[in-house]
Amino acid sequence: MLSFLFDYAEPSVLVLCGLSIVLACLLIWGIKRVRVENDRMNEIASYIKNGAMAYLYRQYRTLALFLVVMFCALAFLPGLGFDLAGAFLFGAALSVLAGYLGMRTAVISNVRTAAEARKGISAAFRVAFSGGAVMGIFVVGLGAFGIALLSLITDNTNVLTGFSLGASSIALFCRVGGGIYTKAADVGADLVGKVEAGIPEDDPKNPAVIADNVGDNVGDVAGMGADLFESYVGCIVAAMLLVGVTPDMGVSRAHILLLVAGGLFASLVGIVLVRLLKVKNAALGLNIGTYTSSALLVVFALLLFFKDIKIFFGVLSGIIAGVLIGKITEIYTSSSYKTVKEIAKSGETGYATNILSGYAAGMKSTALPLLVIVLAIIVSYRVAGGIGVVLAALGMLATVGMVISVDAYGPIADNAGGIAQMSGLDASVREITDNLDSVGNTTAAIGKGFSIGSAALTSLALIASYGSAVDLGTKVDLLDANFLGGLLVGGMLSFLFSALTINSVSRAANDMINEVRRQFREHKGIMEGTETPDYEKCVDISTKAAIREMILPGVIAIAAPLLVGVLLGKIALAGLLIGATLTGILLAISMSNSGGAWDNAKKYIEEGNHGGKGSEAHKAAVMGDTVGDPLKDTAGPSLNILIKLMSIVAVVFAPLFM
Repeated sequence: MLSFLFDYAEPSVLVLCGLSIVLACLLIWGIKRVRVENDRMNEIASYIKNGAMAYLYRQYRTLALFLVVMFCALAFLPGLGFDLAGAFLFGAALSVLAGYLGMRTAVISNVRTAAEARKGISAAFRVAFSGGAVMGIFVVGLGAFGIALLSLITDNTNVLTGFSLGASSIALFCRVGGGIYTKAADVGADLVGKVEAGIPEDDPKNPAVIADNVGDNVGDVAGMGADLFESYVGCIVAAMLLVGVTPDMGVSRAHILLLVAGGLFASLVGIVLVRLLKVKNAALGLNIGTYTSSALLVVFALLLFFKDIKIFFGVLSGIIAGVLIGKITEIYTSSSYKTVKEIAKSGETGYATNILSGYAAGMKSTALPLLVIVLAIIVSYRVAGGIGVVLAALGMLATVGMVISVDAYGPIADNAGGIAQMSGLDASVREITDNLDSVGNTTAAIGKGFSIGSAALTSLALIASYGSAVDLGTKVDLLDANFLGGLLVGGMLSFLFSALTINSVSRAANDMINEVRRQFREHKGIMEGTETPDYEKCVDISTKAAIREMILPGVIAIAAPLLVGVLLGKIALAGLLIGATLTGILLAISMSNSGGAWDNAKKYIEEGNHGGKGSEAHKAAVMGDTVGDPLKDTAGPSLNILIKLMSIVAVVFAPLFM
């Protein structure tokens, strides 16, 4: 059986991708079968859907100009060519398609999750997870399809770098733009609505409430999907590049493709299992699916590499590292553990102590994940050499279909809570959606942890590929002025990029806050319930800000490695990539976990602890959550794309630096 699969690796992956798309279509059919009879719920859901789709259309129109410029550069610059440029457009197109289809499903799943919540938590969980699973299946199905198809068409591995560059470019703009959109709306809604006006979250009196719910889709669904599509594709391409330059390692293209197929199959099994379970504990159901997928991948990897057990241990180190990073992230961001409880308690003494405790928790949370990544690098390299490191990354990301399903379910549950609140449904419905949302906050943080951990391993593999492409040699003088200069510039870029994205959220949120205050001030009937807020104005503010503010960070990510490589040379560029990887990983973990911990500390208080809603601790927790929002949903997750995008830019444009 295995010998047959080795002979037909690409067709096998393509067939499995086709089956995965069929499963996604069945899930969509099942979601659409859920009837929503409440007219108010359907009305609110239509506001969210229309706002989300309008934003995506404007974002894609803006990105079209960038894609044309990049296509021309890749097509006509020396050493590149039309094959590379075509693959770039193909990667960008599939990334856009995965995000679009996933979000289309999310905006029909939210209202149905709210409707099913009236039957109980099990029914609501099943719909929310199905909506998230559609995104997970489209991301891995289309990603694996694109790579297998290109691999079938051409033996030129370098063409795959164009595909990865297209995916990475779209991911950065979608993640930054979506993050700015959602957090501008979220911060504005929270600060004016919850803190100043004292109205509940998702109260229909809040003019920013629809923009906030739209943001959950464009940032946490479409943006996250593009992010993990890029991570998945980048990891596979990095593995194929190393296989091309180290053919004596005992690993071929077929091995890589079959490992991808095994991960896709394991994810599908995990998704179906969770869908069939009738659990009342959402976290338990999601964990069962995640661990089942990982266990199946271990078995498949053992069968695939049984002739060379060292290679298997390289893959295994990545799988174990991914599970450990996920668990560590849960410990730092879940209200079931002491870190979040301590942050919640610190709110009793004011805003400053809440922010300080959350900030410190994020910094502290970098230690264990980084040590896990270091151990995975050392173990995988010792047992299988350079190819072992990238196989560890692939092992970590092979079941990303299940990870995305778990991640994308969260914003669907969050939207469902908003719809329930605005529609005036029974408080028990909101209690169920809040329970699902709280679990979703932790799973989202775990998804970010997977992405960040794999980014470190993938970036190292891409840096090694870059070194091979420019003939860097096996040794670099650590005291070389160009290398040190590049190292420091790379370290700085992560901070500059984070500052730009956080400032973008701040500026957009400032506009949102002023607009909400204006509506409350000029239209007294809003708070009295006799006048409807102007939701569209707030949606427009977030849309314009996100499109405007996403451009500069994206340009810097692509221009920085090109400028350093052309002006200072290939050694300086190697330093830049290493410096950016180190600071980027640490910042990303810290910011993502701080934000996740602050968010769940707020929800822990809202469950009735430390005075409950309206208490001084709650007000401090809302402020901490507001500070954490742009960290965990904009700057943090964008950093792992930044370091991989710069690395793939270096690989693609290597002929210019020779």
